[in-house]
Amino acid sequence: MPAEHRPRREVVTGIPRRAGRPPGDRPARSEIAERTALGDVYVRSLMRSQLRAGLSALGLLLLLVGTLPLLFAAPTAGSFPARGPVLWAVLGVAVHPVIWLLARRYVRRAERNERDFTGLVEGR
Repeated sequence: MPAEHRPRREVVTGIPRRAGRPPGDRPARSEIAERTALGDVYVRSLMRSQLRAGLSALGLLLLLVGTLPLLFAAPTAGSFPARGPVLWAVLGVAVHPVIWLLARRYVRRAERNERDFTGLVEGR
């Protein structure tokens, strides 16, 4: 064949697409999917951080709202005629923003834990 009709040869200089990873360099996603010991450690760490977030939110809720009955049961100095309406106002109105703020804080922390875990798994 004459030189002008022969196909031109291309040289590929990039990394082959199916290049094998070095031994021991497995992505965390495959560790989790294959349920290896390391994958179990990853999942347990996420579960621990989510449990810690939930327990801290519950602890704050118990501290702030759970102590209200003790506060209301405490004897007051002198007579306080508006005690009944104040109790209902605190229990019916003031508690809800506190619960909403605690729930919002918990959700943000749980989402941050999941973002961190996803970054770890995907290698970001």
